[in-house]
Amino acid sequence: MEFKHIHNVYFIGIGGIGMSALARYFAANNKYVAGYDKTKTEVTVALEELGIKVHFEDAVDQIEESFLNPENTLVVYTPAVPKDHKELEYFKSNGFLVMKRSTVLGEITKQTFCLAVAGTHGKTTTTSILGHLLKECGVEVTAFLGGISQNYNSNLILEGTEVTVVEADEFDRSFLTLFPNMACITSMDADHLDIYGEKEALQDSFVQFTKQLKPEGKLFVRNGLPLKGITYGIEDDSDYAAQNIRIENGAYVFDVKTPSGTILEDLKFDLPGRHNLSNALIALAMSVEYGVPRQQLAKALASYKGVKRRFTYHLKTNDKVLIDDYAHHPEEIRAVYEAVREMYPGQKVLAVFQPHLFSRTRDFADEFAEQLSKFDELILLDIYPARELPIEGVTSQWLLGKVSNSHKALVEKPELISAIKESEATVILTLGAGDIGEEVQSIKQGLSVAN
Repeated sequence: MEFKHIHNVYFIGIGGIGMSALARYFAANNKYVAGYDKTKTEVTVALEELGIKVHFEDAVDQIEESFLNPENTLVVYTPAVPKDHKELEYFKSNGFLVMKRSTVLGEITKQTFCLAVAGTHGKTTTTSILGHLLKECGVEVTAFLGGISQNYNSNLILEGTEVTVVEADEFDRSFLTLFPNMACITSMDADHLDIYGEKEALQDSFVQFTKQLKPEGKLFVRNGLPLKGITYGIEDDSDYAAQNIRIENGAYVFDVKTPSGTILEDLKFDLPGRHNLSNALIALAMSVEYGVPRQQLAKALASYKGVKRRFTYHLKTNDKVLIDDYAHHPEEIRAVYEAVREMYPGQKVLAVFQPHLFSRTRDFADEFAEQLSKFDELILLDIYPARELPIEGVTSQWLLGKVSNSHKALVEKPELISAIKESEATVILTLGAGDIGEEVQSIKQGLSVAN
């Protein structure tokens, strides 16, 4: 499907990170774009600054008249929007073209050479590295990112239409709408059990995703996953392997062995954590297989700055470090913990964690407790519900009871800064996929004043 007859694109849930990237894309392609979201955020403000109108009340009379013509209007919605949403019901019952975000993304990428990044962890960072490498190496690329790139202050890289780079999202089986030429799978840990029920069902969906590859397509898999493809790994026997890893001036310097036996030497990468090094490795591998000149890759990788809320520094002094990260799954918390210990050995670390979803907290309570117990100190916030209603007995207090750390507390947001300032920790982490990121500037200010 092509969207040439579409003049207007209306988004229900426009503030979502994937939705807002599509909104930017259509606006850049001269479509008239507007939308609804339930709350005003930095993302919606940025869209409004581009001239995209956003309103925050679910009411049909709030929709501009231009979007009420079903002949030339596309309506895009996210699965996070409730089924009884008034605007969504109106469009569905009045003959409009109404499509899920993932379906629209699939249609856009179908006509291009598509590189897709799948996995329960690492998608956003890997996608943003890959998009950056291709752009810096002169490829005409459009990259849809699941976070705000520090290099471009945007979740969209728009440098041409020959190649698309996308996150292949397993939530709601959305990635089964994509038809990539190349795809990678970074991880297949249990998650989204509210959708899948069992880990095996989630893993089966990844197997289904591998069958979405176009003929002659290439699949890349992290070494150790139960799938066949071009393998990548850290200091192992993978087809693409990171070797001779060392830390110089707070950055990784490493070599890469390729399947041809060629060694890419002395690559520099600024993001901490072996998980991020793995993300950089697969982005490099996909770029090499696409045909990017290898001599350009080292410079491109060294210039990569990261994604907001992915191990993002907000304070970095001799006395105090403040890092914010989107980690909301036990495996992601483990990866952040290991990165912090590698970068700041021997220092006292305080983690401030906001659990995301009642169902995820219930399903992984013991795993969360195991990882959170590793930190020297822990502050828990109340569970961020997102799309869910409360589940009886599933609370942050219940989760806190499972944590073995003796320096732990459940804190309300108004008391958060004072609780952090009472800590003697020199490294402070704010973790979670809810609205904890909106507290970071206030925490930074409070710690700066304290210093």
